[in-house]
Amino acid sequence: MTDSAKKPKRPRDTNQLAKLITDIATGEATDPDPDEGKDPAAVALGRKGGKSRASKMSPERRAEIAKKAAEKRWKG
Repeated sequence: MTDSAKKPKRPRDTNQLAKLITDIATGEATDPDPDEGKDPAAVALGRKGGKSRASKMSPERRAEIAKKAAEKRWKG
């Protein structure tokens, strides 16, 4: 799924963007809900993925993954 399919595009013109932001701030227009049209159960599962995965791992396994990530990050 592309970014354009996920949410409507905001205007590229500075004046049109300023008008849209003002309308949203004053309540004349609404900012689209990013979760609109999605399955609520899937949205809830997506928000806890990393924490849920980490809670199921042993501290040793989490440390091993962290060390690997640090090596990759600082390898240069």
